Amino acid sequence: MILSFVLSMPGVSSWNGKWTGEGNLYARVVNFGKTKKGEAKAKEILDKGYFHYSFRDGWSAGVTVKEVDAKTAAKIRRKTKGFYGYDWMIDSIRRDMTIMSPSERREGLCT
Repeated sequence: MILSFVLSMPGVSSWNGKWTGEGNLYARVVNFGKTKKGEAKAKEILDKGYFHYSFRDGWSAGVTVKEVDAKTAAKIRRKTKGFYGYDWMIDSIRRDMTIMSPSERREGLCT
């Protein structure tokens, strides 16, 4: 099973109310494989479908997760600008089913 993770910034606290990445695709595609364990994890993530993270400074991020086929995954890989340095969010979703920064995880906090 292949999932796409797409980053958005629904909470923008800049002086002009805009995110410099607006209009670009920030996405990552992850293949969970065809094992029972991989498919179960992918389905668990898909059931939630959207994850939100507050940076506590007025900014917030959203990650939308969808199942994609191989053709769509290839298209996303070609068009993406990366994940804007927030790959740790995907790692956190996969591990914790929520988004926690590395420091929050060390401290045992949850957003």
